[in-house]
Amino acid sequence: MFAKNLKLILLTGLVACFGFTQAQVTAPVTIQVDLRKPIGPMKPIWAWFGYDEPNYTYMKDGKKLLTEIAQLSPVPVYVRAHSLLVTGDGKAALKWGSTNVYTEDANGKPVYQWNIIDSIIDTYVKRGMKPLAQIGFMPEALSTHPEPYRHHWKPGDPYTDIITGWAYPPKDYDKWAELVYQWVKHSVARYGEKEVLSWYWEVWNEPNSPYWKGTKEEFFKLYDYTVMAVKKSLPGARIGGADVTGNGTKWLNDFINHCLTGTNYATGKTGTPLNLILFHAKGSPKLVNGIVRMDVRAQLRNINDNFKMIASHPELKNTPIVIGESDPEGCAACGMATDPQNAYRNGTMYSSYTAAAFARKYELADQYGLNLIGAVTWAFEFEDQPWFYGFRDLATNGIDKPVLNVFRMFGQMKGNRVAATSNRMYALNNILDSSIRKAADVGVLAAKGSREAAVMLWSYHDDDQFAAPENVQVTVNGLTGQAATVTRFKIDQEHSNAYTVWKNMGSPQKPTAAQISQLQKAGQLQQIGQPQRINIKNNTITIPSALARQDVELLKITW
Repeated sequence: MFAKNLKLILLTGLVACFGFTQAQVTAPVTIQVDLRKPIGPMKPIWAWFGYDEPNYTYMKDGKKLLTEIAQLSPVPVYVRAHSLLVTGDGKAALKWGSTNVYTEDANGKPVYQWNIIDSIIDTYVKRGMKPLAQIGFMPEALSTHPEPYRHHWKPGDPYTDIITGWAYPPKDYDKWAELVYQWVKHSVARYGEKEVLSWYWEVWNEPNSPYWKGTKEEFFKLYDYTVMAVKKSLPGARIGGADVTGNGTKWLNDFINHCLTGTNYATGKTGTPLNLILFHAKGSPKLVNGIVRMDVRAQLRNINDNFKMIASHPELKNTPIVIGESDPEGCAACGMATDPQNAYRNGTMYSSYTAAAFARKYELADQYGLNLIGAVTWAFEFEDQPWFYGFRDLATNGIDKPVLNVFRMFGQMKGNRVAATSNRMYALNNILDSSIRKAADVGVLAAKGSREAAVMLWSYHDDDQFAAPENVQVTVNGLTGQAATVTRFKIDQEHSNAYTVWKNMGSPQKPTAAQISQLQKAGQLQQIGQPQRINIKNNTITIPSALARQDVELLKITW
């Protein structure tokens, strides 16, 4: 009797808090997709990536991963990296990078060196990728507070140890502007005007945080001088800001007001071009009784708050928006050894979180009628680090993690998003209120191209605990012809999951060549079985499936 009453209490709680009926919680999961009802373009907002350490770009595993990222996307991928103007020898380190673009001679005359930054941008362009070129940080010779400059941060150290001379305003804004002008001019000469016009440029990173050691007004001045320099070199260049970090909505609003109606520090005129609006959105995982508990609510609230503010400026309705860093939490280089709440990163939890979160990014952009064009996943790779150390990365030592396969799935979703519902998918407002803490979010995102469709399914929960598979019935309406072919791809404990294979090997830190070959294969997106032909009846097919907690599945349908 106690168990029966407890079950009733839990079910009642789900009904009250999450909008599920008792029948929905106990019944099989049913998903409906209607290909006849487009709801908006399937913009490749997922095809944006970034990282702290720019010098990893042209290293062995960095080039391999960039090749894979470029190949998984049907459109050019945009890449954002920190420290492109930082002074140094070009040697990579955690949360550090340098290009030595700008130094000065004994007389204070600028000396420009483009070889390192060229090797970074070349790596992108050769793969058909596009820079979201971050104009920062401050060269040592221009910094108002140059010493100390080079930091030697490592996981476990205070995060603020990374904040050194590169974070300060320039001692000479004209010299700063000339550096920016010369960089853009050099880029046009090297890659051609048409290519550079396809890039985006942005000024700095998180100026409302210790990443900027000046005042708000000094950042506005930096932005004005930077935009003036970029536009002087290439009038059609697209540039924006301000990539504020969490709880920076008011700061971003002040920046927008400055761009729209403020006095331009560089020209003395009213306003400054703003071709792109950027902000960051992060979740906040915690360790609760030894279990990782995510907080997708925190990340989505960041997005909601910034969207709401941007939408209050009707003149910005069509301005492109990029979430410059959009992640489950804040520090990519903080591994799970020093930050155990980050243990979600190696396995399927990162995959299912990514699927569930991106679906809601589309929904939020629809709700506010805004032009969201990108959401940067701030995750790349860390060269020559321990295997599966728990960094927020897409690959480890050249082996792809499960999360990369979610993006391989997104790469197969083309055309328009179409109406898709699940009786166990959380309403957006409920996630913004309470996250995903009771029943799993068994959700769906679907897109239709020309005689093809893709249906992404997931079972996500904030708690990193296993739950047995649930039966799922997917009904797809709006098909034509006699039969459709369904091809399945899956990310779970057994498929598209090099982490599980590595653990089963005994977690080797020096795997053999044969083991590495096995891991490389396991890291790819895996097809489940053979393609299946299903008869179309009344323009409809029904596809049975099963999802355990943190699984992601893609159904590719052709007819």
